[in-house]
Amino acid sequence: MASKQPENSLLGPEADSQRTLYPYVTGTSVVALKYKDGILMAADMGGSYGSTLRYKSVERMKPIGKHSLLGASGEISDFQEILHYLDELILYDNMWDDGNSLGPKEVHNYLTRVMYNRRNKFNPLWNSLVLGGVKNGQKYLGTVSMIGVNFEDNHVATGFGNHLARPILRQEWHENLSFEDGVRLLEKCMRVLLYRDRSAINKLQIAKITEEGMTISQPYSLKTYWEFSAFANPAQGAVGSW
Repeated sequence: MASKQPENSLLGPEADSQRTLYPYVTGTSVVALKYKDGILMAADMGGSYGSTLRYKSVERMKPIGKHSLLGASGEISDFQEILHYLDELILYDNMWDDGNSLGPKEVHNYLTRVMYNRRNKFNPLWNSLVLGGVKNGQKYLGTVSMIGVNFEDNHVATGFGNHLARPILRQEWHENLSFEDGVRLLEKCMRVLLYRDRSAINKLQIAKITEEGMTISQPYSLKTYWEFSAFANPAQGAVGSW
């Protein structure tokens, strides 16, 4: 016979099932694009606790297997949970030892199923993900939202980047971008986000993945200019007494 819980126990029926009702520590935009040799991805290293910029060394881009690179915005702990899922997926794939390995398209498809499954359980993982990679000479870049909405494109962005960076990418991206031009284009996008997104910080990383392998840069800062008239007097022309 099961023992009865004491009435003053902290555990009750409501403790059996818990939900993330709101994200706590979050990262902001991820921006990525295809260039002539592979994929480039950029993200800053800020982790915001609500509106407080609490952490300044959060890495939000991680290698996945041999051919893929994952970037995430949103809840950091949920991103860590996703990385745990992917570690198990890659380990299971390696255990077959059949000379084959999961490519970026397969990993992206897996992530779409995971995110949509959790959404259907009303317990979503609060992230927007960017998955890029190269396998057998084929470049792949896709994104998936916290409710499973997904697509692939030549350039993608999450968060504020979807509104502020993608117009720049639509205007300036082309399929024969060199590595140097691709980095400059990403830095331009990240600079605009730094000016306009309160959660962005001037400490970023850029990751590259090609057929030869993957590298993630050391953190660095961008040169900025804050003397624009709109920055110097943001309330000028605003309606109201304040």
